[in-house]
Amino acid sequence: MSAIIVSPLSRIAEMAVRHGARDMISLLAEKQDFHRPAVIRAERHLKLGMNDIAFAGTGDLIAPAESHVDEIIAFARSWDRETPLLIHCWMGVSRSPAAALIASLAISPDEDDGALAQRLRTASPFATPNARLIAFADARLERRGRLIAAVKAIGRGADADGDAPFVLPLYTPAMA
Repeated sequence: MSAIIVSPLSRIAEMAVRHGARDMISLLAEKQDFHRPAVIRAERHLKLGMNDIAFAGTGDLIAPAESHVDEIIAFARSWDRETPLLIHCWMGVSRSPAAALIASLAISPDEDDGALAQRLRTASPFATPNARLIAFADARLERRGRLIAAVKAIGRGADADGDAPFVLPLYTPAMA
């Protein structure tokens, strides 16, 4: 069964190789430079430039936008799921867990938001999904507030040092 791998930037090469990922979403500051793992082809790498902030208008920082959520949804729906999808941000705690929830719901719209959020918490005691990405995704995926409520219900994750990649299993009907 395929899955979504969430990782900090510092461990993307290791996670891509260990889990056999061939698709990757990067959520980093606009000009943050890094080396894409060789096992990820450029055409299967979505790079989204944004900072980990919850409000627009914060100086020179780029807030997550609806267009970012649209790109995550489209990329997730184009993923063949034959190998895991690797999603990362700087620490693997906020932007990438939010993107993992978005990708999961994009490909499994019948999934229960609460069960998904609880699966995220089980996979990572540190995840604190970016609230702005979650709010846009709730609207774009027509969750009617369920995704926002589910993420609020699991609360803020434990303090993290940015070195805790995790695996979010994909929804299967058996989980329902």
